[in-house]
Amino acid sequence: MIRIRRVYDPPAKADGIRFLVERLWPRGVKKAKLELDGWLKEVAPSTALRKWFSHDAARWKEFQRRYWAELDQHPQAWQPILDAANKGGVTLLFSSHDAVHNNVVALKTYLETSQRKS
Repeated sequence: MIRIRRVYDPPAKADGIRFLVERLWPRGVKKAKLELDGWLKEVAPSTALRKWFSHDAARWKEFQRRYWAELDQHPQAWQPILDAANKGGVTLLFSSHDAVHNNVVALKTYLETSQRKS
């Protein structure tokens, strides 16, 4: 099972393995305070795609399409998440204020589709 959670929310027992999946470290969060098992920067969207999207909900569908194309090219970046999910729960951490239109929501959808294919 793959869950998503904001980095600002307290950890939960059900979180399982916790991965930060953003290219930039979240503002206002001290590394020593964030309970995580890994920071997978390379699974995040490219800087160019992130800047193009700029959290504009009108660009959401196109952002997903472009991001999924990037993920198709770099399975080594996201495979550790699927490996961990196959062994138990995984929580993907994000810092965006928009909990509906962000890269972690798109990544979760992509990974769940990948799990069904395998």
